[in-house]
Amino acid sequence: MASLTVTAKGQVTLKRELLDHLGIQPGQRVDFEKLPGGEVRVRAARPSGSIDNFLHCLDGRGKLKKPLTIDEMNTIAAAGWAGELADK
Repeated sequence: MASLTVTAKGQVTLKRELLDHLGIQPGQRVDFEKLPGGEVRVRAARPSGSIDNFLHCLDGRGKLKKPLTIDEMNTIAAAGWAGELADK
């Protein structure tokens, strides 16, 4: 079990070993969930996508640039909701 010291500002620094175990990379966010009995659950925050990430396959008029296959739609939806699509 890791033991951390709280600073005067009420902050703690998670050790690299813990961050690696959680799969957290620099710049990523961390979620904390308060549990009964004074316990806290810590996990890597998972990005939530938005419908805007899915809409990149449309042209400026809201029409599909080309017909999409089911596989293409599934890939776009999965990547968009995972926050993995950049503006295209």
